[in-house]
Amino acid sequence: MLQKLTIQNYAIIDALEIPFPRGLNIITGETGAGKSILMGALSLILGDRADTSVLQQRDKKCVVEGYFGISGKPEILAYLRQEDLDPEEELVIRREIGTNGKSRAFVNDTPVNLEQLRQLSHWLVDLHRQFDTLELGESDFQRQVLDALAGNASLLSRYRSIFQQWKEAEKKLAGWLEQKEQFTRTYDYNKFLYDELEEAGFKDNELEDADNELKLLSHSEGIKATLQKIVYTLGEGDSPLVNQLKVLATSLQPYSGFHPALPQLMERLLSAQIELKDILSETEQVTDQVNFDPQRMEQLSERIALGYKLQKKHGVQSTGELLRLQEELEEKLRAVLDLDQQIATATAEMSQLEKKATELARELSANRQQQIKPLQEKVNKLLIQVGMPNARLKVEQKHRELQDNGMDEVDFLFDANKSNRFEPVGKVASGGELSRLMLCIKSLVAGSLDLPTLIFDEIDTGISGEAARQVGILLKELADRRQVICITHQPQIAGKANAHFFVYKEIKGDTIKTNIRELSKEERITAIAKMLSGEKPTAAALENAREMVNN
Repeated sequence: MLQKLTIQNYAIIDALEIPFPRGLNIITGETGAGKSILMGALSLILGDRADTSVLQQRDKKCVVEGYFGISGKPEILAYLRQEDLDPEEELVIRREIGTNGKSRAFVNDTPVNLEQLRQLSHWLVDLHRQFDTLELGESDFQRQVLDALAGNASLLSRYRSIFQQWKEAEKKLAGWLEQKEQFTRTYDYNKFLYDELEEAGFKDNELEDADNELKLLSHSEGIKATLQKIVYTLGEGDSPLVNQLKVLATSLQPYSGFHPALPQLMERLLSAQIELKDILSETEQVTDQVNFDPQRMEQLSERIALGYKLQKKHGVQSTGELLRLQEELEEKLRAVLDLDQQIATATAEMSQLEKKATELARELSANRQQQIKPLQEKVNKLLIQVGMPNARLKVEQKHRELQDNGMDEVDFLFDANKSNRFEPVGKVASGGELSRLMLCIKSLVAGSLDLPTLIFDEIDTGISGEAARQVGILLKELADRRQVICITHQPQIAGKANAHFFVYKEIKGDTIKTNIRELSKEERITAIAKMLSGEKPTAAALENAREMVNN
């Protein structure tokens, strides 16, 4: 609720501080006293654009502050946390217009932009002024009215949960379908590359090993001749080296006892002879293994040529890289098959969620449909009471695709003159008619909708007498559950106030200022009597006013 409004240097207001209690707050005053100026100042902290023409004193800035109690308003606290604004029990909104014309806005002393201010004001104040485009013409509010009357809160919460799951499943499915489309575009090419590598059938290090083998075979004749020469020198011929070393070692045997170094030399000769014998044996084995094989060389050349061709094609340098590429291609091909399974599962899940959401949406729709006729009857009856006997409200419900709030588009249509030509309320209703129509509707749903502070500016245009009294009764009933602030010229409405504020002009020096004060009970009686009979109220007017206030 709006707890306090302070205004400095705005139009002909020097400095005002207005504390607003709960219940019905009435503001009265002579025409031109400055009641609309108060609403203009209030609109600044609700996000309206600023104008330097409002500066009364050009050398001082204009400051408007609103103090709001937001206890029990979780959506406001959540928004404050989201925007990094201090979430306190009291919300202070300040708007400043500097002498240079620049405007600044603050929430709990933190600078904010106008869009943030407007978002907050949506939860804080519902301001109905003449010629405003009111939320009454907005389809979302119209749907909320039906939902409030139908008690759809729990069902709507379940629907939104299912609807959100459905949309998330739909988004996930769309991502997989897009991924599959991308995979499908490259599937044939990847399949060709994979088949090519699979047909080549390379094994790990095969190309490197083949290259080494081919080099060996290419030099096999020279290698074999050299090995055969070594075999001949070591173990064949007229004087094989192996035999010569043995003979030399044996020749030292007779003299080994005459010199201490001779046994060691003899042992070393025998050791060398054994080593050469092993070398001879191994050389013979290698010689047998090295053979010139043109057919094998041709096979190796073909494999190496194929391997180098594929390496160049794929920009790699080894058999291992080719094999890893083959594995990657296999994974991509397998992913397409896996995606098909995921898509099938997601499609089934999405279909099930859509079916459930549709069932809940139809239930919501049926509940709303049941409230249309009673709402029309009750509102049209109230319209007669508030001085609009020829006006009628018609609620139109149309089905559409599933949305966040169900499958309904709700339109409030209005006929002000029994012409049977119903048009959207925002197009055909005047400012006063809209305000009274809104009052009728909100008085019916005030107990079900979490309405903010309601402000009605001259809701009484074009009415008097009994109609004004009925408007006052509705305002009073509405104020039992919500804070209401109403600017009025009607004594029947003013008499219902919990707090009565009087706006007046006073001369200070050479200038005229607007001021406001809360009236005492006796002052209220006098003010209402003046509204009834003029500046000098009669005894009858005073008695009538007293009765209005006491009742």
